[in-house]
Formats: sequence, C-alpha cells, structure tokens
Amino acid sequence: MKQKLTIAAALLLTLTAAVAEDKVALKTELPTPLFVGTPVPIKGIPNLDPAPSGKRADFLVPAGAVNLAKGKKVSASDNEPVMGTLDLITDGDKAGDEGSWVELGPGKQWAQIDLEKESEIFAVLVWHFHSQARAYLGVVVQVSNDPEFKKDVTTVFNNDYSNTHGFGAGKDNPYIESYQGKLIDAKGVKGRYVRLYSAGNTTNKLNHYTEVEVFGKPAA
Repeated sequence: MKQKLTIAAALLLTLTAAVAEDKVALKTELPTPLFVGTPVPIKGIPNLDPAPSGKRADFLVPAGAVNLAKGKKVSASDNEPVMGTLDLITDGDKAGDEGSWVELGPGKQWAQIDLEKESEIFAVLVWHFHSQARAYLGVVVQVSNDPEFKKDVTTVFNNDYSNTHGFGAGKDNPYIESYQGKLIDAKGVKGRYVRLYSAGNTTNKLNHYTEVEVFGKPAA
C-alpha cells in the first residue's frame, strides 16, 4: 500500500511539473509613469484598491498565448468620441500623454474588441487614463461569441458595486489607475468579442481608454 501511495505521489509531482512547464509569465511592455495636474481626492468608493507600489507579481499563461487584440477592430456605444479615435484602444500605444487615449461621452459607455475568431482568453489588461490617480466607476468586462452580447455572455470582472449597468452588484474591488494597467484573470473563457463597460470616474463623468490587451489563443 505504501509503495502504491509513493508511486501515485510521484506521478502527481510529474504531472504538476509538466503542467507548470507549459505555463510562462505574461510579458507586456509598460509605459512610463506619468502624473499630471492636481490630484482629485477619491471619496466614497468602498473597498478601493490602491495603485500598485511595486512590480506586479508574475501572472502565468499557457505558452504561446499572445495579445490577440493588437490592431483589431473596436466599436463602442459612443460612435463619436469626445476626443481621439477608437483604434487607439488596440494600437499598442499605452503612453499616458494626450493623443494616446480615446475619450467617450459621460455616463454609461462600453467599448468592444472583435478578436475575429473564437479564442481562449487567459488575461485582459486594461489601461483607462493613468496620468492621474483616479478610479473608474462601474467597470465590467465580458466575453461572448454574440456581437450584441444578448446571449452566452461570461463576465470576467465586475466592480459595479451600485449595479449601474444592471448585471448585478459586482464583487471585484474598484481600483486606482496606474501605468501598470489592470490585469484581469479570464480563466481560459472562450469567445470572439470582449466588451468593457464603465460609467465615468472619480475626476469627471467621462470614460477613457488608452489600451486594452487580450492574451490568449485561437480556440481549437
């Protein structure tokens, strides 16, 4: 019996090692930290996560996972952005200076990326406006194969504690923007479209996107 347990333990360790070998740290280039203007106090946001003070811990993704969003088409609830163009969201430029981000109108808005084919998604990285310490409100990220997001929708992140968008009160924490972006564990969900919601921020009522990266692989 003891010998069987030893063999089973050895097999488990071998399997664990094999799985670990198939995972690699997610790599992405970060923009230069940039803070401009006078910070606006952030008040009344429950369970607010602070901006990271050090390097983010490695996040493992399957070997071969890449940024599927790079250069892909973006649509939005606001077809005429206040500033910038929607293609800025997937152009690879994460800088915090003006000209690198798109500004959507006030209130509830969304931006949507078409990955062009169903994909297995492991992580979504989001940069809103990171040149000032602020938190965006009602941040929800969903994945679906339906471009209208009316069926087969999976929510991978929801910090909409006030249920502004009507998807239910979110259990994820609001957070302060930083040059490192927000990394969301998508847990291998499958879908072609990624939709990101927000509802203004703690500085003003507008919605901004600097860059979104979606790490994954085309679904088998």
